[in-house]
Amino acid sequence: MSNPKNEWPLWEVFVRSKAGLDHKHCGSLHAPDSAMAIQMARDVYTRRQEGTSIWVVRSEQIAASDPTEKGSLFDPADDKVYRHPTFYELPDELNHM
Repeated sequence: MSNPKNEWPLWEVFVRSKAGLDHKHCGSLHAPDSAMAIQMARDVYTRRQEGTSIWVVRSEQIAASDPTEKGSLFDPADDKVYRHPTFYELPDELNHM
């Protein structure tokens, strides 16, 4: 994949909205480096101080599965019922589980 010298690399942005929650993918942006990508992500993807943490990752560094191979990747887990926590209830005190 070629990248013209005058085009900044693409970054994927992940924001944690509150302490204890997961980082969620918010979108993408172009920036010259990680520091600028974080600053730009703050301006674009967080408002009213709702974010507690921002991650940026160069898009070219992300390895992803092929959605067309979903069956072979995820179907084998169907026979492992212990991976699905449906046989017990969590106490109300446990948040964000």
